[in-house]
Amino acid sequence: MAEDTTQRMVAMAARVFRGGSDEAVGYLDAMVGLYATVFAEPPYRERADAAQRFRRWLGEELGEPGFELVGAVDDGELVGMAYGYGMAAGRWWSDAVEPPPVAVAGVAKFVIMEWAVLSRRRGTGLGRTLMDTLLAGRAERYASLCANPAAPAHDIYLRWGWQPAGRTESGHSPPMTIMVKQLHHDDPGCHAV
Repeated sequence: MAEDTTQRMVAMAARVFRGGSDEAVGYLDAMVGLYATVFAEPPYRERADAAQRFRRWLGEELGEPGFELVGAVDDGELVGMAYGYGMAAGRWWSDAVEPPPVAVAGVAKFVIMEWAVLSRRRGTGLGRTLMDTLLAGRAERYASLCANPAAPAHDIYLRWGWQPAGRTESGHSPPMTIMVKQLHHDDPGCHAV
């Protein structure tokens, strides 16, 4: 059996689920634990207090319109997650240095706040499954996220068709690349960012 096929089978062993805020509340501790594990790794090297900050942020994000979580559970353990929510037309990242692209500014967007997969499950297709499932069927024309330029995820997003659209600067994290992806074309005159 080819190595790629074996990896895909490992990814498929996890149960992938999709849910809203209520589902996420049931996984809150597991989500915080997954965040702490993944973001303690290089290049992030976040300290233990970052997980508590994440818990506070997540608590606030659960109330955002259109909150959605896609997770993967294997043998009772949360091994991957991706989540986000709707961002209204006219809103943009609060710590953005540049304004949003014109095509994105006046429309609703789906923002991905976190995407995390345990290191032993990376390279199996699980991360792509989580992201594709999260974005499937979204009503918004665009999705946006922020990525650490030093992280492998940054290059993965570029390979998946995400386009740089600015950067953020804040006191609690390194500068990030804001990325945008067009999800669908519901206007024939619509152009990519």
